[in-house]
Amino acid sequence: MPREPQIATPEHGWPLGWAAALRAFRTHLAVERGLSAHTVAGYLSDLQHLALWATEAELPPPALDRERVTAFLVTQQASGKAARSIARLSSALRQFLAFQRLEGEAGAGPEAVVRPPRPPRILPRTLTEGQVEALLGAPDTAVPLGVRDRAWIELLYASGLRVSELAGLSGLSLFLDEGFLKVMGKGRKERLIPFGEGAEHWLRAWLALRPGFRPQADTLFVGRSGEPLTRQHFWRLLKAYAVKAGIRREAVSPHVLRHAFATHLLDHGADLRAVQAMLGHADISTTQIYTHVHQARLRALYDRMHPRA
Repeated sequence: MPREPQIATPEHGWPLGWAAALRAFRTHLAVERGLSAHTVAGYLSDLQHLALWATEAELPPPALDRERVTAFLVTQQASGKAARSIARLSSALRQFLAFQRLEGEAGAGPEAVVRPPRPPRILPRTLTEGQVEALLGAPDTAVPLGVRDRAWIELLYASGLRVSELAGLSGLSLFLDEGFLKVMGKGRKERLIPFGEGAEHWLRAWLALRPGFRPQADTLFVGRSGEPLTRQHFWRLLKAYAVKAGIRREAVSPHVLRHAFATHLLDHGADLRAVQAMLGHADISTTQIYTHVHQARLRALYDRMHPRA
């Protein structure tokens, strides 16, 4: 079970008002909104900067107003934080102030947080189709563990799963005859994702071998002793197979395969809304970054191949 994020307490020298406010906010994020432990920890980590600043200024949560919120953000910018960090901090601050207002507390609301400049767009790393083929061919499928690894790498590339979703997958999530996978994503939102014949073939091969590992749970992918594979297992295995496939370790991760899934679908004419649904993005603007990858690759191809470029 993931550890709860650490937040300030009065023993750390913080006023009781801040400790109680952040504990209540943590419960709201985790229980009422159903956010992952990782996301909750991110919000709380950012808000610790606010609580420390307010403690030094002897300000309890209700004392925050537009002027003080702005002053806090200015101090954070002056400390050298990157634009992306300021944007993330501003988002956490808006969420916290909205919760405070919902709870009937006095003070500033989310509108007090001036929207920061949009951080520069960073295109996600991806792999070529040739690199993916080399990666898929890296496991030794003459042995059971190689069949297992070929199956999950095939599935990861065929479905665009997050590595946390892959680690939590059970055999009951697979509908092999229909070619679909059911997964519970962020915010406990369920989605169906189709996958192709390649993934189906290797999943069937792995399922035939899986009982021999004496699984300790219904988790689809297990280790030598039947223990569920963790996110860290998948990371380490994928890095090792990247080296075997002749790809730099730093260039490959489960999330890079997720990017490759989306980019290659768009390369072959997939609809952006369909890719959004398969990735589990709540906002299509999150998915649209993949169109920039697609366009950048087309530009490079044109510059290299066209006689008038």
